[in-house]
Amino acid sequence: MDALISNDVLGESVLEQNGTRVLVVSAKERISLDTCLPQIHAIAARAKPVYGGVLLRGFDALGAGGLDRFVASFGSPLLTYEFGSTPRSRVEKGVYSSTEYPADQWIDQHNEQSYTRKWPATIWFYCEIAAEQGGATPIADSRKVYERLDPALRRLFAERGVMYVRNYGNGLDLPWEQVFGTDDRDEVEAYCRVHRIDLEWLDDGDALRTKQVCQSELRHPVTGETVWFNQAHLFHISNLPLTLRETLLDVVDEDRLPRNTYFGDGTPIDLALLDEIRAVYRDTMLSFDWQPADALLLDNMLMSHGRAPFSGKRRVLVAMTG
Repeated sequence: MDALISNDVLGESVLEQNGTRVLVVSAKERISLDTCLPQIHAIAARAKPVYGGVLLRGFDALGAGGLDRFVASFGSPLLTYEFGSTPRSRVEKGVYSSTEYPADQWIDQHNEQSYTRKWPATIWFYCEIAAEQGGATPIADSRKVYERLDPALRRLFAERGVMYVRNYGNGLDLPWEQVFGTDDRDEVEAYCRVHRIDLEWLDDGDALRTKQVCQSELRHPVTGETVWFNQAHLFHISNLPLTLRETLLDVVDEDRLPRNTYFGDGTPIDLALLDEIRAVYRDTMLSFDWQPADALLLDNMLMSHGRAPFSGKRRVLVAMTG
């Protein structure tokens, strides 16, 4: 890391790997973030459109309650985990656990809730406990991902869109009551109408299937740059380990899989295209080891994130705004 700017309290440097960069703001001595909020706000506003992310390091621990207050200080209300796709627990008001998947599983790169038409503008990660080994939250610049993908692939996805098919209530994934935050079918149907989600009640209403066609790319409203913004590769059954994939298909038909993706017209996506997307993400990732009390701010359109496998206890909290 090469120092860029420093003053009596804060220093700035840049972490860069594979073309993805993040600005690091470090406290020169242990201080509370509350003591330098104006500077942090100004740095974040300046750096987000350029780098897509800011890592705050060397400050006093926030804890869940402190994270909630700190994120709220930026002026946008914290969001609930609406129409979520992975198991999380609410920790404090607008603060949640990070995805509660087993420690040995890799979570591929994705922009938060890019499988929908409504997503958070900003996502925060806060490291309360760093894993003994592994457990990074790798990030990748969505502008670089878009640039590095084959233009023919980009055009194909842009023309057709991505259809996300989800099945709930089958014992294999999140129940629909948890995803929609209600056990009232009328409320679920109203939500789906507003968000242009097709739904079908199955098994006398015990199970639910939804289909939604969403974007593959977007133009960032501030920078004007085009970003790759979907989860076609992540939701597709080919993203699962082969043994788990085969086991699932032995148990349920393809249309009953917990989640899967197609082109917007319902036709299958060639596996070679999905492999290319995954390869570009791998070749664009920046990964760093968490330190306790690290806080990472990401523009959710400009930067994707994932999770590396880990051993030992790990506690990373998440908050979303905008």
